[in-house]
Amino acid sequence: MNIRVLSSGLLTTVQDLGRMGMQRSGIPVCGAMDRSALLIGNLLVGNADDAACLEATLIGPALQFDEPALIAIAGADFGATVNDQPIPAWHAVYVPRGGTLRVGAHGAGCRPYVAVAGGIDVPSVFGSRSTYIRAAFGGLDGRALRTGDVLARGTPSDRSRAIQHALASDPDCIGVARWTVGPPVRPRYSADAIVRLLDGAQLAELTDESRQRLFDASFRVSASSDRMGYRLGGVELALRRPLEMLSEGVAFGTMQLPPGGVPIVLMADRQTTGGYPRIAEVAAIDLPLIAQLKPGDRVRFRPISLADAQRLYLAHEDDLAQARASIALRFSRGRS
Repeated sequence: MNIRVLSSGLLTTVQDLGRMGMQRSGIPVCGAMDRSALLIGNLLVGNADDAACLEATLIGPALQFDEPALIAIAGADFGATVNDQPIPAWHAVYVPRGGTLRVGAHGAGCRPYVAVAGGIDVPSVFGSRSTYIRAAFGGLDGRALRTGDVLARGTPSDRSRAIQHALASDPDCIGVARWTVGPPVRPRYSADAIVRLLDGAQLAELTDESRQRLFDASFRVSASSDRMGYRLGGVELALRRPLEMLSEGVAFGTMQLPPGGVPIVLMADRQTTGGYPRIAEVAAIDLPLIAQLKPGDRVRFRPISLADAQRLYLAHEDDLAQARASIALRFSRGRS
């Protein structure tokens, strides 16, 4: 099956869970900005966790399927339609042959994900299909999609076929699953997000006033933010003294403080090392919340202990595992 790009949207790329184990060679992880949305989209259509999906930014794409397809929209809800009929986010949807999916613009969050049963079939580069635009590799020719592109779909799993069969009661009509993952499993996006922070290696180097400001003030996402990092405007922080540091490893969610005093939160396409002070780390459970912020949105920070951050992360992983097991059980019995 081929997927024709009728409209590419603003920045639509192929993404999966990223390139694990490659940072030692200077290769960024990349992958989905909102890992939870990608995982949920994949489980709704019966894919493996690491199947490649489409990640859009601010304005979604329009796609035409030349064969019947099973899809799900996860992440930001931009009011998607199939053949001009509204479809809900966070549900599996059967698209008939020749159907056109249109993902709109501006909803809750800024990044919708289009999961397709079988995944997006592009070459794996350094162990991942994720697009890394800065180095022009991965995804489709290392770039964002363009109008007129044609994407191939991988081979759907047995579970994907069972879900599609259950929803295609009329092969010429759209079918929407009655079931979904529960709201507690989905990230709760907001344009004024509250995000929890772990202490960074150099948090103690902040002045007392700046440390208080970090957790009391409201920061604004700068227009210069992208998949590499979010610059947080409106509040400046200061160190007790200038620091001369060797570059150290950084992670998705590392908050650095450059000399200008404007903090940066590193995101999916971050560099592998950094030499600015690491004043905090975003708790993994809240990475989807900050990943879905758009320029002009606000974010406030709250401290969290390592033990609590681990507990919340593991509880969310358990919720995903239970949702996956529930879908597997439903379709092992042939129910829709």
